[in-house]
Amino acid sequence: MDEEFLKKRFTELANRCYRENRYAFTGFLGIGELASFYAVLPSLPPVPYTLYGGTETAERLVLRFGDEETLGYDEPFPIVFLSVKPLMQKFADDLSHRDILGAVMNLGITREMIGDIYLKDNEAYIVCLSTMVEYIAENLTRIRHTSVVCKQVETLPEVAVGAPEELSLSIASERIDGIIAKGFNLSRNEVNELFRRQLVFLNGRLCENNSRMLKKDEQVTVRGYGRLTFREITGTSRKGKMYARVERLGRGK
Repeated sequence: MDEEFLKKRFTELANRCYRENRYAFTGFLGIGELASFYAVLPSLPPVPYTLYGGTETAERLVLRFGDEETLGYDEPFPIVFLSVKPLMQKFADDLSHRDILGAVMNLGITREMIGDIYLKDNEAYIVCLSTMVEYIAENLTRIRHTSVVCKQVETLPEVAVGAPEELSLSIASERIDGIIAKGFNLSRNEVNELFRRQLVFLNGRLCENNSRMLKKDEQVTVRGYGRLTFREITGTSRKGKMYARVERLGRGK
């Protein structure tokens, strides 16, 4: 989505919340779109905001302007879950995230309507906006050569969502580039290339400073690899190396 359009949209929604004293929601935002939001945030009206994507580890998030304290009432995020299962697992194709997203997009749905997609044992769970749930459930009947059944579910199975992997890393310092290198088993040259290509985000904002020192509970997202949450320094070796507890959601190399 065009960056200037996004910034105007964020401004419009924040102003609506501020003037009309009611909640305003975006669609699902990717990490680059979130960076655009943080860039325009200082110029927005002073309204509270919250980000949520259906699970605590979601990458694609809906932005909500307003909260219960300032507006006097609560309005939940318009997020629902769909399960997608082959009618006959025995004869089903091996489905990928790309297959599922492609099938949904082929229904004429825009990307902002769809959040994260979780896949486990050839069964998928789609996070989407509530306005789309009936349409997708009725029309998503086939993915590749596989007939599927699609229905709304109340919650996502924990096994499908997955849990962050806890790592203990030996590091020289809390520098972001070193922790990315250790966390995703990359060389320093590979990490520098990620910064050069603007693929590293810190707490949702584009990070171009590869020497930035991480603080407790800060999150680093690396496009194509996943997310690291820096928890704490747990100790120091005799040679002066530090041990850091880090949670990784995504893949190592």
